[in-house]
Amino acid sequence: MRGPLPAPARADVLQYDWFRVVDQRLILITLLVKLGVAAAVASAVVRSRYFKSLLFREQRTLTQKLHLASFLVVPFALGVVVRLAVKNFLAADLGYECAILLGVIGGRVTGGVGGALLAIPAMIHGEFATLPMNVGAGLAAGWLRTLARDHEDIWSFSPFIDLSIYRWLKRNVQRRRMEWQTAFFALILGLQYVHILVGEWLPGRVFYMDFPPWTHSMVTDALVFFAFWAAGVAVVAIPLKIWNNTRIELKLEEQERLLLQARMEALQTQINPHFLFNTLNSIASLVRFDPDAARELVVKLASILRRLLRQHEAFIQLREEVEFIDDYLDIEVVRFGREKLRVVKELDPATLELLVPSMVLQPLIENAIKHGLAPRLDGGSITLRSRLAEGKLVIQVEDDGVGMAEAAAQSAADSSSTGIGMANVAERLTVLYGDAAKMSSGSREGEGTRITLELPLVETEAGAKSESAAAVLYEARSSTQR
Repeated sequence: MRGPLPAPARADVLQYDWFRVVDQRLILITLLVKLGVAAAVASAVVRSRYFKSLLFREQRTLTQKLHLASFLVVPFALGVVVRLAVKNFLAADLGYECAILLGVIGGRVTGGVGGALLAIPAMIHGEFATLPMNVGAGLAAGWLRTLARDHEDIWSFSPFIDLSIYRWLKRNVQRRRMEWQTAFFALILGLQYVHILVGEWLPGRVFYMDFPPWTHSMVTDALVFFAFWAAGVAVVAIPLKIWNNTRIELKLEEQERLLLQARMEALQTQINPHFLFNTLNSIASLVRFDPDAARELVVKLASILRRLLRQHEAFIQLREEVEFIDDYLDIEVVRFGREKLRVVKELDPATLELLVPSMVLQPLIENAIKHGLAPRLDGGSITLRSRLAEGKLVIQVEDDGVGMAEAAAQSAADSSSTGIGMANVAERLTVLYGDAAKMSSGSREGEGTRITLELPLVETEAGAKSESAAAVLYEARSSTQR
């Protein structure tokens, strides 16, 4: 490629001539190790949730830009230290490529500051030209980032411009300007070439990998030449590809969260009118022969509606759900009479702070009253129980009403044969917990019915006060399936 350089005076400069005499197969291995190092570091840092939030944010504050730079500077700077400490392990030093990465994903500030920090270990070793080279590379990549009309071009960057050279040339000629990805490809190659020129001009002042001299084998020389320059582009492209895959996964998770939220909102809009319709029917039946009781029902209904309007959470504490049930039962007691509707609570205090799906008990209580107690002339009682068993929250709603055959009871828990309420509860449990939750029913004719819910404990700090219902739904479902 070029003639031999004069022998440098300093002994530590000899490592920069290593590629001129080493076997070409070892060069290919070193380039392959470089790709592995880039992939390993990119895969390691993207495991951090905070790094992902910084990486995929469209707008960043100055503090966030500095945080993003620090995430990548630390591991890549350690690579520089390894290269300086371990003889001939040159593949560990990807500081120059990291400066390009920082510029293209974070902008000029991130690229410039990150490039300066990456140069510190090399400058301590006497490689003072590393500072302007790294800062320049970061600024150049950051400037090119500002020219991208769509940041999707950054994340979809590939070292292969196009499999069809004709199509690539036609696209660029017709637009009379270079595509962003093509420009980034050219920028990486240009920066790599400038890096080599500065390294030859200032031997020992900046680390670089030079292409070895030509041999008598044209095929081998062409292969090594192509691999040498392609590796420089691939070291930048590989982290972008890895991070883009993570970005796509996050987008799919977000779509799933939004889908869960949409399903839950649809079910909620189904249960609320259903509850309201039944309550208004009760009020209508009392208006003519007991206006005072009807008025009391209207007041209590207004209280319930105010609670429903304030309630946008997917989950609430069991204590709050029971308080809502108390308001609902006040309406039913007015309708049936206190002598015909009795309520017994057997609630474990340890369960009252646990999270349950909102409006999960009201359809069960309503079902017990409508199908169990209403057909009996003397009414009956409803017992509400809660306890912890085998790491699950167990809730039971039991009545001593007319009951039904065992087969019919199980069918009622598994289908919509009992109406909207029970089917709604079953579907919401499936949406929230998948297969981790269970609703079962047991009954005997003339003795009553018992509905049992077995709910996994929701492991989320966001809980009922989350600003994003979709996030809570997805987190809850993920935690119960782990």
